[in-house]
Amino acid sequence: MALLVLSLILFIGLHLIRVIAPGFRQQMIDTLGKPVWGAVHGILSIGTLLFLAYAFNQARGMYGTLYEPPVWMAHLTITLMLIASICLVAGVLPAGHIRAKLKFPVLVAIKLWALSHLLANGEPEAVVLFVAFLAWAVLLRISMKQRLRRGEITLPVFVSAKYDLYAVVIGIVLWGLIIWKLHELVIGIAPIVMG
Repeated sequence: MALLVLSLILFIGLHLIRVIAPGFRQQMIDTLGKPVWGAVHGILSIGTLLFLAYAFNQARGMYGTLYEPPVWMAHLTITLMLIASICLVAGVLPAGHIRAKLKFPVLVAIKLWALSHLLANGEPEAVVLFVAFLAWAVLLRISMKQRLRRGEITLPVFVSAKYDLYAVVIGIVLWGLIIWKLHELVIGIAPIVMG
């Protein structure tokens, strides 16, 4: 579990640099230039994510179960993940109604992902992982609101409803791929057990 906690601190800490150490971030941008800092941050993000996946896999099954979710929670999780997939896609497309109304749909997707997985997973390592990600998304949302008030960022401006259609269609395809095979390939567990 210590390795999992360390990996979470590294991954989430790296993604909270703008929040907890804005001066350091700006110093790195001034020293390295924005493209190089972006590349370094991206490489470190991938590295810490891989470390996190490794640490979670090492912790899996070692600590028993905190709670046994009812079977129907898995169905609720799968439904919430459909909404999360649509929000995630909406967050990277130009603004349709979904992005304009949610303001930060990627953060909504992360919160839905974490919350839905807390509903369906009662193992201590899963609880630590998903609570950490839920807290991270909440902190980022608070930070975004503060940056918005300071005028550092602006809210997405509605462009076209066609991007809502794209978000729904691509989100459903992404969700389908995750359920069909991606979740099992990446995590090692099928979200729906057949047979």
